[in-house]
Amino acid sequence: MTKKERAGRACQILKERYPEALCSLVYDKPYELMIATRLSAQCTDARVNIVTRTLFVQYPTLESFAQADLTELEEAVRPCGFYRTKAKSIKEAAARLLEVYGGVLPDTMEELLTLPGVGRKTANLLLGDVYGKPAVVADTHFIRITGRLGLTGHKEPEKVEHDLRALLPPEESSDFCHRVVLFGRDTCTARKPRCEGCPLQEICPSGV
Repeated sequence: MTKKERAGRACQILKERYPEALCSLVYDKPYELMIATRLSAQCTDARVNIVTRTLFVQYPTLESFAQADLTELEEAVRPCGFYRTKAKSIKEAAARLLEVYGGVLPDTMEELLTLPGVGRKTANLLLGDVYGKPAVVADTHFIRITGRLGLTGHKEPEKVEHDLRALLPPEESSDFCHRVVLFGRDTCTARKPRCEGCPLQEICPSGV
């Protein structure tokens, strides 16, 4: 079985296992997903969702984030860790969205990468979830599991992204990433992967 065939089979199996490939971060507006993703760095999605539940009430518009008192914003996002850096980039990104893009989240990788705090992982998530474009979100779960499946030999996110773009059907790539995260949490965990009964055991060269 080639890598491309293995990737296609993994897409099919995980689609059956997780028919609804939804982002675990809760948001209503596109820029809220940008902010939630920024907060998720070195923080669980579950904690981010607790914080944003009140954060998006406290700051209900993009303008309110851009005009926020930085000290107050830092306190609001403190539970997510690295709160000073995150608050600063959120405030600056909101301001840039308003000043440069008229308050509309851009729909290209190049433009998204100009926003403070937005790297390729966040940009890919936004392109896939907000705009439905082909996207590979190479986070820790994704890198670990695609490595175990023999789909990439790299650890660097951008190289993993490049490898998987060549293997995945473009229309499946974004949903596949969400499904891999779910699979990584409930079956293919970092320390004790449950290989027995794993739905991907038939195609996994790392399986026991």
